[in-house]
Amino acid sequence: MLVLMIDEFAKEYLHSDLRDIREVMLQKLDGLSEYDIRRPLTSTGTNLLGLVKHLSVSEARYFGEVFDRPFPEYVPRWDDLEQRGKDMWATEHETREEITSRYRRVCAHSDATIAALAIDSPGYVPWWPRPNVMLFNVLVHILTEANRHAGHADILREQLDGSTGMDAAGRGPDFWENRRAEVERAAKAATS
Repeated sequence: MLVLMIDEFAKEYLHSDLRDIREVMLQKLDGLSEYDIRRPLTSTGTNLLGLVKHLSVSEARYFGEVFDRPFPEYVPRWDDLEQRGKDMWATEHETREEITSRYRRVCAHSDATIAALAIDSPGYVPWWPRPNVMLFNVLVHILTEANRHAGHADILREQLDGSTGMDAAGRGPDFWENRRAEVERAAKAATS
């Protein structure tokens, strides 16, 4: 009985964190122009809408085919080398609404998979070196992946308009300008 309680607690804890980070990812698009959510902000072309698109493909694969519960819409195969990396950016024909709506549908599908399976339910990830997994492994992997990309999104959004997600704590532009100057002084002093 205790093991079952711990398993359910762990599953709900991880799932709750995943639901939260998904909303953060979508909020990073709020108030930005089409150009700003699509434009390449790193030398590799990373952009906000592309991160959301990528997470939708990842979740569709991991909570879909890994547990023999395929997402009902087209998802490029993991072994299709021609498609590799194309999930990291939006074409001019893909709208913000299409990508965010698809992400929400993928999340609902993933949520149904998570709800239907026990945390130790077996899955198979053919692209992993140790392909036999449990729902626990996939939850941790996707939560890690989503948080990693949320960190990217934080930095991209800050580059675009200075939004840090911490502004609600009363830390406005003056605070961050002073902080940056303080960090710059420390960096220069350390190299002297």
